[in-house]
Amino acid sequence: MAEYLVEAKNLCKYFKVDRKRMLKAVDNVSLGIRKGETLGLVGESGCGKTTCGRTLLHLYEATSGEIYFDGKDVSKLSGKDNMDFKHRAQMIFQDPYSSLDPRMTIGEIIAEGMDVHVKLTGQERQQRIVELLAAVGLTEQFAGRFAHELSGGQRQRVGIARALAVDPDFIVCDEPISALDVSIQAQIVNLLIKLQRERGLTYLFISHDLSMVKHISDRVGVMYLGSLVELASSEVIFKNAKHPYTQALMAAIPEVDFDGDGKKKIERLEGEVPSPINPPPGCRFAARCKYATDICRQQQPQLVELEPDHFVACHHCK
Repeated sequence: MAEYLVEAKNLCKYFKVDRKRMLKAVDNVSLGIRKGETLGLVGESGCGKTTCGRTLLHLYEATSGEIYFDGKDVSKLSGKDNMDFKHRAQMIFQDPYSSLDPRMTIGEIIAEGMDVHVKLTGQERQQRIVELLAAVGLTEQFAGRFAHELSGGQRQRVGIARALAVDPDFIVCDEPISALDVSIQAQIVNLLIKLQRERGLTYLFISHDLSMVKHISDRVGVMYLGSLVELASSEVIFKNAKHPYTQALMAAIPEVDFDGDGKKKIERLEGEVPSPINPPPGCRFAARCKYATDICRQQQPQLVELEPDHFVACHHCK
């Protein structure tokens, strides 16, 4: 049995800008997600998190590298095996409004995947829709409504129900709370945790919200400019981050200052993020890193295991 349900090896996804230039959205990323766990994926906007998630699902065809699902090479799947992968691997999208067809009822949206992958009678189909709505905290009356009649939180619950409709094993949660009110975000995250426990789901949870990532994730991967710079358990990342970029992210997490002494000091990152079209040689974080030396600017660091299950790509970290 494979150690990971989902595994990427040296995964690259480039987009053609013009005849000569390529945008390196995901560049040489290797990671694995164990069955039943949640891997959080964090980093600044534009670092390649969403592209990585979509490429793992084969929504984008990888430029190079390998993707394995349950031990099988995704790029080589065809016929029944490919259909099996598509219903076992699903996605919850960031924007719960634009990802729902405004011309379809909620019931039709939820049943769309079932109609392709599962053969049900009309009565079985309707019963399944009601069960899925109940699973995400909505009543059967929602089945006849349209997306514009729902709140943002309700629409995202529909998006979750749609993903669950074909009984997946793996779900990419692409910033599923970023478009929601703060008061609703915790409800959606707790719903995802509840569903994971009940159904044995495996998640890739992509988010900017580090507090929510800490709450839901077993392990956390940190991306910078298309590359994975650190990967470890959630506890280790938030208590003992090694990479200077990860440390800066952790330092920027807002904290309530009950004493009013304002002792927490945040060292702001200086400089601009380099262009993913023309990334610099060596470490891509070197221009913003206070520890950078000549080797950092000349040689790109490899992701190595500094401690058990704690991987870091940094010449400075030892």
